[in-house]
Amino acid sequence: MVENRNTILFIRNAKQLITLNGSSEAPLTKEKMNDLHVVEGGSVWVEDGKIISVGPDQELMKIYGDRLNESEVIDATGKLVTPGLVDPHTHLVFAGSRENEFEMRLNGASYMEIMNAGGGIHSTTRSTQAASSEMLYEESLARLDKFLLHGVTTIEGKSGYGLDLENELKQLYVAKELQENHPVDIVSTFMGAHAIPMEYKDRPDEFVDLVVNEMIPRVAQLGLAEFNDVFCEKGVFTPEQSERILEAGKTHGLLPKIHADEIEPYEGAEVAAKVGAVSADHLLKVSDKGMEEMAAAGVVGVLLPGTAFFLMAEFANGRKMIDRGVPVALSTDRNPGSSPTESLPLIMQLGCLNMGMTPAEVMTASTINAAHAIKRGHEIGSIESGKQADFVIWDAPNYAYIQYHYGVNLVNTVVKNGRVVVAEGQIVA
Repeated sequence: MVENRNTILFIRNAKQLITLNGSSEAPLTKEKMNDLHVVEGGSVWVEDGKIISVGPDQELMKIYGDRLNESEVIDATGKLVTPGLVDPHTHLVFAGSRENEFEMRLNGASYMEIMNAGGGIHSTTRSTQAASSEMLYEESLARLDKFLLHGVTTIEGKSGYGLDLENELKQLYVAKELQENHPVDIVSTFMGAHAIPMEYKDRPDEFVDLVVNEMIPRVAQLGLAEFNDVFCEKGVFTPEQSERILEAGKTHGLLPKIHADEIEPYEGAEVAAKVGAVSADHLLKVSDKGMEEMAAAGVVGVLLPGTAFFLMAEFANGRKMIDRGVPVALSTDRNPGSSPTESLPLIMQLGCLNMGMTPAEVMTASTINAAHAIKRGHEIGSIESGKQADFVIWDAPNYAYIQYHYGVNLVNTVVKNGRVVVAEGQIVA
């Protein structure tokens, strides 16, 4: 994270200021996902990268009006101000692209058919293993810049394209270097269990042993990740193998996440609830039982509509999950095979158009609930006194407009840690 250089920032008179006040303790569920705590004509006073005061402009001017000469003032008249967007599921660090597989799928090949033939994740693994750390850094930096331009101020980034200890560590070290040098905060997840390497295809339990006994302990020892993830899917890791991997991570201090029920119903959501996962992601084929158990356990359901859109698959039923009490978040799932986009606003639009969510719900799902999906709800995701000063100022009069006016980037200004890092749609940091 790049250090804050501005001492005082005053964002004034937004047409709408979305605060999501009072949501720091736990993710929002059910009807609470529609309560954005909107301040009309809202302003925010920031000092040393932290939010000091939030409220109507007239009230803040009474308090701070005689200190305007001390501050950098941003006039947000006519604009929408929201918390910085949070993307809680990305595969940020990798090499290469897979547009050839896009054509294969258009001609009828399935995602799993391509993967089982040595393509898919295996293709990106070969490219990533062959790439130098410098190459991975440069390619990932370009992706991170695009995230920032689309209003994302914090992301989760997974490894998983190394599939051996050396190359998994290489990905995680690159993510660490990016975190140190780029305005966007990166929360790292170890995902050595992203696929079974081709050389272990007929002896998958041996690879699970490698992940559990060698990779997880080393990653934890080096402090390179906060979370541990596994792809629980038929033909990849079984529910039993997934549970073993996640429990092993817990013994080394890595919090569990899981890719669950994406392509077939496979009890991934049930595993998430059983191990106390922070989130279960994808959930296109989640069972009613899995939803109920996730809701009871407080597992955040991270939905990835860009993947369903790009794979031309059935979308996850976001409406049903919210109504059942699952705390829902949204993410791009940025990866080279099934969701090659850095546009979280596009994902928000798909949430409305294809998953039955309201504009308010997708705002909640892309800010405070996404923050809770990476255990950052106490720091980011809402505009409240004491929190990190991460904001997006949109060329939009209200929050519904950014879902209504689809396919374009309406981000005007991004503030990270109290510092303007995007101005007039251009990176300035």
